[in-house]
Amino acid sequence: MTSHRIGLVVPSSNVTVETEIPALLARHAEATFSFHSSRMRMHQVSAEELRAMNAQRERCVDELADAGVDALLYACLVALMAQGPGEHRRTEAAVARQLAGRKTAVLSSAGALVEGLTALGARRIALVTPYLRPLAKQVVGYLEAEGFEVLGWAALEVGDNAEVGCIPGDRVMAAARGLNLDGADALVISACVQMPSLDLVAPAEAEFGLPVLSAATAGAYALLRSLGLPPRLPGAGRLLAAPLPSQL
Repeated sequence: MTSHRIGLVVPSSNVTVETEIPALLARHAEATFSFHSSRMRMHQVSAEELRAMNAQRERCVDELADAGVDALLYACLVALMAQGPGEHRRTEAAVARQLAGRKTAVLSSAGALVEGLTALGARRIALVTPYLRPLAKQVVGYLEAEGFEVLGWAALEVGDNAEVGCIPGDRVMAAARGLNLDGADALVISACVQMPSLDLVAPAEAEFGLPVLSAATAGAYALLRSLGLPPRLPGAGRLLAAPLPSQL
């Protein structure tokens, strides 16, 4: 068994990513992980607070660098997608420059979702978000700029980030049932690392009959790939199950 340190840059009001990512990676058969977080102040999921939160990034990266993490995940999807197309690449590059000389894999939840959908070969997608509609539209536009066709999307209109972490699974599933899934290649059951989704992925795949992923499962997939570990986790959906065509 190998051991790896995972650094998480998270909004101060986020609690879900520090629950779901460890729970997922604990299922890995060949490695163990420890988790180390640094927090950026944010309470309301608004354009203004997201910009102010992103401005705290460098401090967080320095703190995690001091911990000698093997991989660093910028764990707020909408914080990057709200800044315009391609922002995950710009942010990941900036963090890599800040960590120059260190052997740290740099990832983001925004980039991980793009990577996960691409690995599944999904081009036509649907998604559930917790955001207010203006931010949800920016997430949709970001994914469309990455080449995905968004067939349907839901915005649960929750602006308080602490409340996002308390959205019940039946509300998320009800939103998914209201989407147009005809011809969809994949469903993103939670396009947010704060909206709980881990227990929904397998039941949603069984109900809807197509690959289902979330910001959390995509993040786990990207972390494992970046560390050179097989991205195989039981009970976490097709993305983390059998080998995908892009991995053969």
